[in-house]
Amino acid sequence: MSRRFLMALGSAVLALSIAACSGEGAGGGGDTADKKPTDLTIGVSMPTQTSERWIADGNAVKEKLQAKGYKVDLQYAGDDIPTQSQQIDQMITQGADVLIIASIDGTALSGQLQAAAQAKIPVISYDRLILGSPNVDFYVSFDNYKVGVAQATALLVGLGLQNKDGSKGTATGPFTIELFAGSLDDNNTQYFFGGAMDTLKPFFDNGTLKVKSGQTKIEQAATLRWQQETAQKRMEDLLTSSYNDGSTVDGVLSPYDGISRGIITALQNAGYGAGKKKLPVVTGQDAEIASIKLINDGVQNSTVFKDTRLLAEQAAIAAEAFLQEKQPQANDTTTYNNKVKVVPAYLLPIQTVFKDDIKPVLVDSGYWTAEEVAAGQAKK
Repeated sequence: MSRRFLMALGSAVLALSIAACSGEGAGGGGDTADKKPTDLTIGVSMPTQTSERWIADGNAVKEKLQAKGYKVDLQYAGDDIPTQSQQIDQMITQGADVLIIASIDGTALSGQLQAAAQAKIPVISYDRLILGSPNVDFYVSFDNYKVGVAQATALLVGLGLQNKDGSKGTATGPFTIELFAGSLDDNNTQYFFGGAMDTLKPFFDNGTLKVKSGQTKIEQAATLRWQQETAQKRMEDLLTSSYNDGSTVDGVLSPYDGISRGIITALQNAGYGAGKKKLPVVTGQDAEIASIKLINDGVQNSTVFKDTRLLAEQAAIAAEAFLQEKQPQANDTTTYNNKVKVVPAYLLPIQTVFKDDIKPVLVDSGYWTAEEVAAGQAKK
């Protein structure tokens, strides 16, 4: 009997046991509209603390909910799927009234969500859509297809093929680029890569852009768990295998700042950024402070800013609606099919940040301070 089968069987048995005792105080059990916020608990499950983005998300969600008077059980899973499953199981058995979940693997939580449904606990999928379960009640995120479009557009702007206002740039190419994608177990990866490839397609078709390695499929470009080290290793391999003839990379499509930093490290170790071998245009996402410093220093080209303060606020609004036994307001009821149902969603806007945008978009809004940008570190 395989280890995977035993794990699945154990999860199913636990889900059934939680469901069986749901009438005896396990989980929220509904009937929350007449309760005081101080009598209600919201479980918040975040994937990892290795990314400053998820630390910021967790803290922001907790602060928004606590400001409304709710108790919050915030847990980080260390990018370990069994740990996240166990943490959510525990939240259910300890009587959470709503769950807010940013999943590590969007397909791995069906047993936990079934247990939550049996216990009448609403589930809000946070930024990463949970797949394969009918028990996802709401989704809060950004327009993830537009994130991919923004990243590809930033690449075109950085190469000089397009101006910020959308008009045609002065550069003609041809340019050589490489493509990176996120983790395939994160549903957002498909939207990011799809938006980017749709935007770049005309430039591939007319020969202005070329992927020298030939690795243009999402499966080839994917970066498991969004890991910086994994991205660095792949970029090193690409340079060794495809650029050992003296040719250079002009641009790299990167979907996330941590991946971008791994790519940049590999490039710098290969001599890019020194002498005549200038660094390629490298995109990003999440406005992590280490990458904002790189953008400010002219090393990384850009990032896509997704204001986690707004996302946390929307998650808190949705949670409060469920606790008042109302349906949260959605602004998208057609796009996000989790392979079982279309999940009602609230999508937030995004902003592309180049060097000139750091002060007006990030500093003036209070997201980062000028001192943090200069240091490349968030204040504790």
